[in-house]
Amino acid sequence: MSTLSEQRFSPNLLLLKPLTPLLKFYDRNQRTSFTFFFPPPETKCKTGALDIVFVIDSSRSVRPYEFETMRRFMIDIIHNLDIGPNATRVGVIQYSSQVQNIFSLKSFFTRAEMEKAINSIVPLAQGTMTGLAIQYAMNVAFTVQNGARPLHRKIPRVAVIVTDGRPQDRVTEVAAQARAAGIEIYAVGVQRADMNSLRAMASPPLEEHVFLVESFDLIQQFGKQFQDKLCEYYNPQHIFPSQYENLFLSGVDMCTELDHGCQHTCVSIPSSFYCQCKPGYKLNADGKTCASKIIDACANQRHGCEHQCVNSQGTFICRCQTGYQLNQDKKTCINGYYCRCRDGFTLQEDGKTCQGTFYIWLAVAMYALILSHVAHT
Repeated sequence: MSTLSEQRFSPNLLLLKPLTPLLKFYDRNQRTSFTFFFPPPETKCKTGALDIVFVIDSSRSVRPYEFETMRRFMIDIIHNLDIGPNATRVGVIQYSSQVQNIFSLKSFFTRAEMEKAINSIVPLAQGTMTGLAIQYAMNVAFTVQNGARPLHRKIPRVAVIVTDGRPQDRVTEVAAQARAAGIEIYAVGVQRADMNSLRAMASPPLEEHVFLVESFDLIQQFGKQFQDKLCEYYNPQHIFPSQYENLFLSGVDMCTELDHGCQHTCVSIPSSFYCQCKPGYKLNADGKTCASKIIDACANQRHGCEHQCVNSQGTFICRCQTGYQLNQDKKTCINGYYCRCRDGFTLQEDGKTCQGTFYIWLAVAMYALILSHVAHT
């Protein structure tokens, strides 16, 4: 089943991608793309649902080949986690004299996407501001807006800090604030790391949250041990009890939980979401972006315009010919002009010509004068 590129579920519903935790469907009738989330196949590790953020030191003291081992460390752990929007979510940040978000807890839900992003990291190669990185993790990385589940859902928030040096800023106070905010901190030091700083950062009990690895060459071997600890430590009851039991979860707004990528509107449905476009636009084949659709709303001859029909953003408006104006019904037209005479002139019955009132009076007066003269002769 995992090798299928297309499977027909109904005459109009097609599976467009291989069976992975993220499945996309396209409904031909509705021209709508749906995204469903399936629990991933069984993995080596049966952790419960976690929100885990790797906080990676990429200061100048970390040599290029050493940074490569840190990449491998993260990838190896991710490959053994139960990844998914309702299982374990993963984020990665790197730090030096500044902090850079590589991807957030809501960015990716497949291992392949995460691995690609990790392999594209370019080390910052500056100082070692570990306290600044912890502050960022607390105020940004572990927020609901960036994909962390709300605290009331009691999903463990785990920060894994990997560093090779002594922090150049204070970590004790900010680490205490992060722990108080519900973040469990694992401090992993490599060769030159300062043990006191690691202990100041980590959550209690320290013997379970502080690790010192002698060299970068051993960090991959340590990663396997650390993975076992994650598997043992967290409650496995949070995972999906069967492969499809929680396919249609209710009460979760996937549009706010995930980075949906819809250009116009995201519509949340149980365990899924789909994208919609504004009027006058149609959904593209990617199921997320929208394109303007040219609709001839005047073509069906049912517009009712007396004079002219004009297309306008997927609908129509009526216009009148020169000399007419649109009625209140926005469809019929009335004569928009009328004639008016200058002072001293009167509009004639044809509604267009004018005759001066002075000449009318003069003609009447002359006629009266003539009649009077005739009468006296």
